[in-house]
Amino acid sequence: MAKRKSLEELSSEELYQIARQREEQEREHEEEARRAQVQALREERRALVARQRSELAALDRQIRALGGRAAGAARAGRRGGNLSQVVLDAVAKAGQISTTELREQLQASGSNVKNLSQTLAYLKRTGRLKSKGRGIYAVA
Repeated sequence: MAKRKSLEELSSEELYQIARQREEQEREHEEEARRAQVQALREERRALVARQRSELAALDRQIRALGGRAAGAARAGRRGGNLSQVVLDAVAKAGQISTTELREQLQASGSNVKNLSQTLAYLKRTGRLKSKGRGIYAVA
């Protein structure tokens, strides 16, 4: 076992090395404390989210018990839902319809028409719609 030197016996290089080791230990200790704090905050967040979900579920059950629709169910149709089916129904009802008329009709019914052109292209590719002319569609 090596004999320990007193501070007066250490060279400047040895003192510098000891100081660097101490700084590294302090940095590791601070990093460990930060990780523990982040972990505690994440656990607190998980608990908060779980509590919120259970409270929302309880409210939704009460709303359904009174004959109403839960908020999540009402939002599903506005988020886009099944735009393809809504488009097919609108085109079938009209027989043949222009893109402009279709967009106006869907907006009036509260549907999200953000991706209407992609939906029309998809329905044409799958053979469910056919194009009678530029921007005029009918059910295939």
